Amino acid sequence: MNFEETIVQRDTKTVYKDNGRTIKLFVENYSKSDILNEALNHARIEETGLNVPKLLEVTKIDNRWAIIYEYIEGKTLEQLISEHPEKEEEYMKLFVDIQKEILSKRAPLLNRLKEKLKSRIELTGIGDNEKYELFTRLEGMPKHYKICHGDFNPSNIIIKEDGSVYILDWAHVTQGNASADAATTYLLYCMNNKENEGKKYLEIFSKEMQIPKENILRWIPIVAAARMAKCSEKEKLFLSKWTDIIEYQ
Repeated sequence: MNFEETIVQRDTKTVYKDNGRTIKLFVENYSKSDILNEALNHARIEETGLNVPKLLEVTKIDNRWAIIYEYIEGKTLEQLISEHPEKEEEYMKLFVDIQKEILSKRAPLLNRLKEKLKSRIELTGIGDNEKYELFTRLEGMPKHYKICHGDFNPSNIIIKEDGSVYILDWAHVTQGNASADAATTYLLYCMNNKENEGKKYLEIFSKEMQIPKENILRWIPIVAAARMAKCSEKEKLFLSKWTDIIEYQ
């Protein structure tokens, strides 16, 4: 395999740029159903009219599954914030506006967020009492059907030179409650040692979406617990501090 450029490398996959395409190449024996589900989710998001890279192909390369998309030339919002810290608030407002547009769409065939969170929490080593409290809170949350990205962070936003915006990485997309998606984004900021930026994000999101901040914070223990199902031991230790139901009443 001689691809043009390595974009990012993770434990389970490597993303390459090659001849105008983005090739997401997974490790051997990666779950076929997860790969096909990711491609299907992306196709469903394409159908909503959101600006996303076109899905081109699902194939195998050297006995490893690969998903191939069109390559979008530009800079991530994360890069732009790093290069122009004086524009952080402007970029944060843009970030929330993009999320607001995503949440305005519907895709009825996507998996339900509540079901995904419950199944993920089942896989963790959380004690039965704590799990019961998490499930009780989850069951009591309002049922919504907005598109929730599931991994919405500035590195998944590409801004082209002409200013057009593209949204990447739909592997975790579901339909559900906007507050849960905002709680996940806030948690991602905190996991990356950017809690101050996360607080700014929460303020802007809450104002723009007219959602009380308390509604978002009530999701924190649930989304933190769900992320513990598939993470490193270091991340699990960090997340375990966020799963206290009492703290987020």
